[in-house]
Amino acid sequence: MRRILDRYIFREIASTWLGVTMVLLLILLTNQFARVLGDVAKGKLPKGAAMDVIALSAAQYLTILVPIGLFLAVMLALGRLYRDSEMPAMMACRVGPSGVYRPLLWLLVPLVGAVAWLSLDLAPRALLAVERVGAEARRQADLASIEPGRFTQVGPENAVVYGERISADGQMENVFLQRQIGEGDIEVVVAKRGEQIDSDDPDIRFLVLHEGRRYEGVPGTAEFRVVEFLEHGIPYRLPGVDPPEPTPRVMTLAGLMRAGAAEHVAEIQWRIGIPIATIILGILAVPLSRTQPREGRYGRIAIGLLIFIIYLNMLSASKAWIEQGTVSPALGLWWVHAAALALGLGMLAFQNGFHKRLRS
Repeated sequence: MRRILDRYIFREIASTWLGVTMVLLLILLTNQFARVLGDVAKGKLPKGAAMDVIALSAAQYLTILVPIGLFLAVMLALGRLYRDSEMPAMMACRVGPSGVYRPLLWLLVPLVGAVAWLSLDLAPRALLAVERVGAEARRQADLASIEPGRFTQVGPENAVVYGERISADGQMENVFLQRQIGEGDIEVVVAKRGEQIDSDDPDIRFLVLHEGRRYEGVPGTAEFRVVEFLEHGIPYRLPGVDPPEPTPRVMTLAGLMRAGAAEHVAEIQWRIGIPIATIILGILAVPLSRTQPREGRYGRIAIGLLIFIIYLNMLSASKAWIEQGTVSPALGLWWVHAAALALGLGMLAFQNGFHKRLRS
């Protein structure tokens, strides 16, 4: 009997957690997808890097969404059991508090391990990868950002390129190019077709034009040289971009410990605090989920979200205080976790009648 109830409560919480987490992740990724598409449209990011950025963003989002999903899942799943009078029926069958804590622990332990891995290792590496993708995208975005029917300014020479149509494989039709090639001289090229070709040098590409004319001379004068060609290659040096500065958010845990500055200590405590917060949120959700059969469905959810927002804001404020030197690193974020844990344990003790046992 006990095993059946354990599996039932576990499935209820686990399925709710999966649904809540996936919905929240989908919302955030949809928003991120819109931002990435905007960057692609503006030429700040090549099309090929868009999905990489979205996939790497998912790893960062999950670091926060897994604890939030667990908190909401416990409140929703256990709250439904209370509203449908299933929990009182279980208690009538002598299912004590351990009957709730045990299946919750089955889910909590692997989730805390996953969050610890995300927070301490994967999320910082994903953020660093996003910054590197962005830096490389800025370096290569000039040629990759050419869009059909639009004049695009590319390169340090401020060349202007136009392609009437561009196929999926990058083939351009009816190409126009203008660039400055010397003091006062400009080059104008008109061609039927064009394409980009890599060279042996990773910093240099060629814009190869086919079947066109090349005009070279000084604007405002009649001294222009006209050359017809079947194929004309224009070398293009990709602009140099400095690598991103290593901020505490992208540094490894070992690197943060070696640095030892206040901002690095704050980042260490923040990363360690996320799996700790997952445990505390799981504890807080149990007493907050207890509702009466006639009580509103979302009344406790609103209270729970308020507690979560206060908890998260106090963690963020304490992190800033450590960086500013207002709070000692020894106190750090730990006092916030301790206060939240005391609140959760206090509510559990009150609901389980421990205060009455102490009085007696």
